[in-house]
Amino acid sequence: MQTKQSGPVSFTLDGALVTAAPDETIWQVAKRLGTSIPHLCHSDKPGYRADGNCRACMVEVEGERVLAASCLRKPVEGMKVSSQSQRADRARKLVVELLLTDTNSHHNTDSEFKVLAEQLSVTASRFPGAGGESRNADSSHAAIGVHHDACIHCNLCVRACDEVQVNGVIAMGNRGGVSQIIFDQFDEMGSSTCVGCGECVQACPTGALMPSRLLESEATGPSSETEKSVNSVCPFCGVGCQLEYRVKDEQILYAEGRQGPANEGRLCVKGRFGFDYIHHPHRLTKPLIRLPNLPKGLNVDPANPLTHFREASWQEALEVAAQGLNRLKSLYGGQSVSGLGSAKCSNEEAYLFQKLIRQGFGHNNVDHCTRLCHASSVAALMENIGSGAVTATFNEIENADVAILIGCNPTENHPVAATFFKQFARRGGKLIVMDPRGTAMKRFASHMLQFSPGADVALLNAMMHVIVEENLQDQHYIDKHTENWMAQKQHLQRFSPEAMAPLCGIAPAQIRDAARTFARGKAGMIFWGMGVSQHVHGTDNARCLISLALMCGHVGRPGTGLHPLRGQNNVQGASDAGLIPMFLPDYQSVAEEHAREAAESLWGDGVKLSADKGLTVVEMMDAIHSDGIRGMVIMGENPAMSDPDVAHARAALARLDHLVVQDIFLTETACFADVILPAAAFPEKTGTVTNTNRQVQMGRKAVESPGEAKEDWLILTELADHLGLNWQYGSVEAVFTEMKRLMPSLDNISWQRLEFEDAVTYPCHGEELPGESVVFADSFPRCGGKARFSPADLVPPDEVPDKEFPYIMTTGRQLEHWHTGSMTRRSRVLDAIEPTANCSLNPTTLKTLGINAGENIKLVSRRGEIVMQARADNGVAENMVFVPFAYVEAAANLLTNSALDPYGKIPEFKFAAVRLEVA
Repeated sequence: MQTKQSGPVSFTLDGALVTAAPDETIWQVAKRLGTSIPHLCHSDKPGYRADGNCRACMVEVEGERVLAASCLRKPVEGMKVSSQSQRADRARKLVVELLLTDTNSHHNTDSEFKVLAEQLSVTASRFPGAGGESRNADSSHAAIGVHHDACIHCNLCVRACDEVQVNGVIAMGNRGGVSQIIFDQFDEMGSSTCVGCGECVQACPTGALMPSRLLESEATGPSSETEKSVNSVCPFCGVGCQLEYRVKDEQILYAEGRQGPANEGRLCVKGRFGFDYIHHPHRLTKPLIRLPNLPKGLNVDPANPLTHFREASWQEALEVAAQGLNRLKSLYGGQSVSGLGSAKCSNEEAYLFQKLIRQGFGHNNVDHCTRLCHASSVAALMENIGSGAVTATFNEIENADVAILIGCNPTENHPVAATFFKQFARRGGKLIVMDPRGTAMKRFASHMLQFSPGADVALLNAMMHVIVEENLQDQHYIDKHTENWMAQKQHLQRFSPEAMAPLCGIAPAQIRDAARTFARGKAGMIFWGMGVSQHVHGTDNARCLISLALMCGHVGRPGTGLHPLRGQNNVQGASDAGLIPMFLPDYQSVAEEHAREAAESLWGDGVKLSADKGLTVVEMMDAIHSDGIRGMVIMGENPAMSDPDVAHARAALARLDHLVVQDIFLTETACFADVILPAAAFPEKTGTVTNTNRQVQMGRKAVESPGEAKEDWLILTELADHLGLNWQYGSVEAVFTEMKRLMPSLDNISWQRLEFEDAVTYPCHGEELPGESVVFADSFPRCGGKARFSPADLVPPDEVPDKEFPYIMTTGRQLEHWHTGSMTRRSRVLDAIEPTANCSLNPTTLKTLGINAGENIKLVSRRGEIVMQARADNGVAENMVFVPFAYVEAAANLLTNSALDPYGKIPEFKFAAVRLEVA
C-alpha cells in the first residue's frame, strides 16, 4: 500500500528530474509536463476516480518486477519512471490487441480507442475470436444508442453514472464472456430510469455509447466526427453549463460538456441532446405582418402562419412596427407602450431592450420573467442584505457540512447543480430537504421535511425558535454583522414547533432535529427555488431563509451562503442589466436621481428618465384591460403561456392596438402580434450571459440563422433607428462596453477577457483575478454595512381549498421540458422522452377518484379547466396535484391564480384550489 506524501515529491520521469504535488499520480504529472501516456479507462475530469483496469497506461518503474498503472500510482521520492520504454510499449500494444479480440469492427470510427490503436500501430488482433461475438445494438433510448460489441468493459460509463452524475443506473452485469453493461438490471437502456444526461456517452472511449442521432445519420457506420466545434454556454437553465457544440453541415448534432466553473464538464439531457429545435421547420425565417381584419388568437398554425400573416421585407416590417408604436405614443403618451424582454437572450440584448423602452417611451414599464420566478427572492435579498444576487456559488457546497434544499427540485430543474448536491450527500454532508413534494433528492437527504403546502413561514419560524430557545445562534456574528436582532428574537417566541406542527404538518421532534443540525454545522448553505418564491408570501419565505442563515453565521465564509437557484439561463444577467421596472442596471433604483442622471448622460440626446417605478408583467396585463397600455414590444417572452390566469393574459394581448414580437418561433404570444420579427436562436449569436453563480460567460455563434432571421441586439438597434433614437452600435461588443459604464459589477471584466477566459465571477477586484465565489465576508452593501433581520408573520395562501375545489394544485418544470415548451417540445429527443401533457397525483388520490394511472383527468379551477394524463407519484401528497406548465394543449396557467406578493409582485403559481374529475 502506498504511503501518502505530505509534501512535493522529486522523481525522475523519462530521464528528467520532475516534481509532483502530494496527490498527483504519475499520469497527471506526465500530462502536466506535456508527456502523453495512453489511457482508456481513465478520465482526468473532476469527479472521476482512477480505476486502473484497462492497463493501457502502464509505465516501467526502475527496480520493480511488474509494470505500474500510471493513473493510480503516485511517485515517491527518488523513483525512476520510464513512460516510453520498449517494455511499456509492448505491454500497451498487447492490451490494445487483446481488447480488439473482444470487439468487432462496429466501434466508433473516430473513437479514442480507434485513435489509440492507430497511434500504437495495432490494426488487428492475432488472437482467436478477434472481433468478438456480434450482439444487437440497443436503440431503445431516444437519446443514446448502445453497441455492446464495441464495449471494452473499461467501467468509465459506470463511474460516470454512479460517481459523477450520481444516478446509479449503469452497472456491469453477468459474468465471463457474456458480461456487459446493464441499466437498472435491464439489458435495454430504454427500460431503465436513465435520465439521458449523456455523461456515459462523453466518457465512453470506444463508441459503445453514442448519441442516437449519430447512429441514425451515418450510413457507413457510427462516427462522432464533425466539421467544427464551437465553445459556448447552454441556453436552458440558470446553471450556465459550458459546452462545446459539435457541428456538421451547419447543424448542431450534439454537445459535449466543457470544464466550466459551474459544470466541470457535466451536462443534462437538454444541454447535450436538446439543440435540434433550432433546425425545426417551424422556425421564423422572414418578417411577418398580420393580414387585415383577422381576429387575434391561438388559431394560427405554426407550420403555416401565412394564413394569418404575410411576408414582408425587414424595412417594411420595421417601419410598420415603429409607426404603430409611435402613433400610440403620439395619441396616448409613452406610457401606452410597454415592453417584456427575455432572460433567454444575452446581457447586451437585455440592456438594449430596457434602454429602448426607457429612452424611447419615457417610463419604466419594462419587465421579464424574473417577475414570475424569483422577484420575491430579490425583494427580500435587496431589503435584508442589499444585493439581489447569490452570496455564494452552488459549487461552494464542496466546503459545506450541512445544506438546506427548500422549495426546489434540482434533479429536474437544475440537473447539473444536483450532481454536486448528491456528491455532497455521498461524502457525508447533512442534506436537509424541505418541500411539499417528495422529490428525487429525498433519496440523498439526511432529513426530509415534507411540509404542508403554503406553510413555509410556519416551519422556518419554528426552526428559528428552536435555535434561539436552545441558544444555538452565532451571537458573535449577529452582534458584528446584523441589526434588528432583538425584534427578530422576540417575534420568534410564539412560533414553537409544538404550535407550528399542526400548520406545517411536521412533528416537533423533526423540526427540532433539523434546526439543531443546521445551526450546529460549521458551514451551511441554503438553496431555494420557485417553491419558495411563487407565493403571495414569497418575500416572507425568503426573509425567513435569510434570517435563518444570518442567525447561524452561515454567510460570507467558504461553504456558506444564500442561493436562490435561477430558472432561466440569463435571469441573473437580465436582472443585472436593468430589465426590471423598479431598477436601472445594477439594481440602482429608478427613484435615485444620481442613477438616472448617469444613464441620461451616457444615453445623450436629451433623454429624460422617469423616477416612477414601472408596472410588472401581471400589472401590465391588467393595465391593458383598463386601456392604460395599448401597445407592447415583446422579445423572446411568452406571456400567453407563462402568465397566471393565462386566459386573462391572452384576452389582454388580443385587446392591444399594436403588438410587436421578436422570437424564433410562432409562439402562443406571437399569434397575437401585428408584426413578427424573426430572431436568431442562442446558438446562432454571440453575447455574454450571467448564470445563477454570478459567473459572466461568453456565448458564441455556432451556426448561421435560417433565412433572414437576425440577432436580437441587431433587431433592437434597427427598431430604435426607426423609432427615431440615435443609436450607434457596430457590434455586440460595443453594447457590452457601454453597459459596463453603468454597471460597476462588471469592473475588471472586459469583452476581451471573456473571449479568452470564458468565465469571470462578479464582483471581481482585479483584471487577473477570477472573481469572488463567496461575498459579504466583512460587510453587506446596505447602509451601515450590516444585514437586517426581518420578522415574518403567517400569511395564508390567497385561495384555499374548499368543498367545491378541495385539492391544491402546484406547478413546475419537468427534466425534459423547459419554460413554456416552445424550444424543448420542438427537440426530437426531448419530445420523444416526454411527449404527453401529464400531471402527478398520489396513488391513493387516483384510487379515490377511480382513475388509473395513464388515463386522462380533468382539472378545474375558478379560472378554467384542462385535461391531461394522470400519473401516480408517491411523492405528491394526497391533497395535491402537480402540473407541469410546458404543454399548450393543457396549459397549467389556465388554472393558476394571479394574486400577487405585495413586495415582489410575483404571482402565486404554487398554490391554487382545484377539483379533479374523470375526463
